[in-house]
Amino acid sequence: MPAQRRAEWIQVALVPIAVTLLAAGLLVSTTAGGGRDELGALTLGLAIIVAAAIIGGHLVARAGQPAVLGELLAGVVLGNLPGLGALHYLATDPYIDSLARLGMLLLLFEVGLELSVGDLFLVGASSLFVATIGSAASLAAGVAAATLLMPQSTTTAHVFLGAAITATSVGITARVLRDTGASRSEEARIILGAAVVDDVLALVVLGAVTVWAAAGPAGVSGQAISIAGLMMKTAGFLVLAVVLGARFTPAWFRNAARLRTSGALLAVGLCFCFFLSWAASAIGLAALVGAFAAGLVLEDSHSELFVRRGERPLGELLQPMTSFLVPVFFVLVGFRMNVEVFLHPGLLALAIGLVAAAVLGKLACAGGVLQRTASPLTVAIGMLPRGEVTLVFAALGSRLRIGEGPLLDSLGYAALVAVVIFTTLMTPPALKWSLTRRPPDRLTRPAA
Repeated sequence: MPAQRRAEWIQVALVPIAVTLLAAGLLVSTTAGGGRDELGALTLGLAIIVAAAIIGGHLVARAGQPAVLGELLAGVVLGNLPGLGALHYLATDPYIDSLARLGMLLLLFEVGLELSVGDLFLVGASSLFVATIGSAASLAAGVAAATLLMPQSTTTAHVFLGAAITATSVGITARVLRDTGASRSEEARIILGAAVVDDVLALVVLGAVTVWAAAGPAGVSGQAISIAGLMMKTAGFLVLAVVLGARFTPAWFRNAARLRTSGALLAVGLCFCFFLSWAASAIGLAALVGAFAAGLVLEDSHSELFVRRGERPLGELLQPMTSFLVPVFFVLVGFRMNVEVFLHPGLLALAIGLVAAAVLGKLACAGGVLQRTASPLTVAIGMLPRGEVTLVFAALGSRLRIGEGPLLDSLGYAALVAVVIFTTLMTPPALKWSLTRRPPDRLTRPAA
């Protein structure tokens, strides 16, 4: 008998022996008793979540949608499919929650890395007006819709819901612009430039509203003073972090490049991110503000010396961590959404109201387009999608407490997830329709 054939027979014979030993060992262990292995539960939970994220992302990508939508829907399925009650511990497991929150932090750090301080000064007047008008109108419309449809909730909850729909997720818009050959059009430059300002405004609002919500209700005058103070504190922190960071971090990274330690670039970058996150938290702001500011400061030049000696830049080094932890956050957000709340008579109205507010708020930003050769409607449609930042708001709102209950109840939480899903789905066809109305020679004309 050939050696390979003999080895196969031995492997087959070993299987029943191994099964017998395993069964006997489990019987003895059960009889002796034992506690719950927290590490084992964590690893199983992560395996399930990551697998769900991969499958969900793949399925929606085949349909031409962003992977984040699939990760979100995969979590909704896992958390609500009958027969999967044994997995419900994932929603409250403190270790998985900590990893998801770390993923949320790194997501904002990565968003900042994709931008630069210089982008803030080169976006142009149209981008600035588009972002400001769109954010302000979305906030006002969201607060009005929440106040009308959730009269029993607090003013803080109404403001929080309005703030949650202010930020645009421009990734899907960028994909459609690229696929239609319009990535160099004036509209594309305005949209992508406005996304820079939009992210900064959203982080300022996030920091202010989060701390205001945590501080609890006060008198009308006290609330106005509190909001003004928080807005100034958040803006001041961002400016100081960016200006001082841009001044001192190049020297820090040059010194780090002298180290012969493997992974020095990633370690220094993460240390800077975590330090600014702590600093923001220490003065009463959301740690996410510090993570975003850290990413905004670090540019390609910080990685230059490391790249020269054959290492990858910081953004590429960070990708393995974010590709693992960020989907955990999105799946968990979907997992915590109880679809039974859609049977509540008020949820459909709230979801429709917030979606309408999100759409109308961004359509208003068409008034900020100053170039006569650019289509205001195309720019406005390009600013419609909501994504990561809205989900960050949803996750934070469900954890913040006002009195005995959460700031964001199950209805508000589900409504925000619905806003992300519907605005993400409606943008590609609407944007493609708007672009087809333009003359072909206008699609690729670079901005002057």
